[in-house]
Amino acid sequence: MDEIALRLFRAEDAPWLTERHGTLYAREAGFDATFAPLVAEIIADYLARHDPAREAGWIAEADGRPLGSIFCVAQSAEVAKLRLFLLEPEARGQGLGQRMLGHCMAFARAKGYARMTLATHESHRAACALYARNGWRIAAERPVRAYGCDLVEQTWEIALH
Repeated sequence: MDEIALRLFRAEDAPWLTERHGTLYAREAGFDATFAPLVAEIIADYLARHDPAREAGWIAEADGRPLGSIFCVAQSAEVAKLRLFLLEPEARGQGLGQRMLGHCMAFARAKGYARMTLATHESHRAACALYARNGWRIAAERPVRAYGCDLVEQTWEIALH
């Protein structure tokens, strides 16, 4: 794979990001058509309300082609939330996810957050393994019915200092 850059998310990335979340989560996790509109809502909220001094989103790309995304948003003054972490299948297994996660966590530390949190599902085993390898721990989990699937929703967290 060619040189992969991490650049800031731009509004024109929104359609790609929404579509890829919808497509990949349908293919890989069996999510139904309610998932992509939720992603679109998260992105629209970010574009309308984010504080660039404390929040950012990044797109990983090679030769202008997007390969992934990750966002750091404020959950509170002390807690950052990781959102919209996605990697195209062909970009997986090469250390890009680790690089993106490290970049996002370093940003949160630099902005003074004490902790980070994220929400995922236990079925996302590769992502969960990545979080665990980086010192994150499961803070809560519960069975849910969402996106047409029976899932175990997990909240992960990590202290940043």
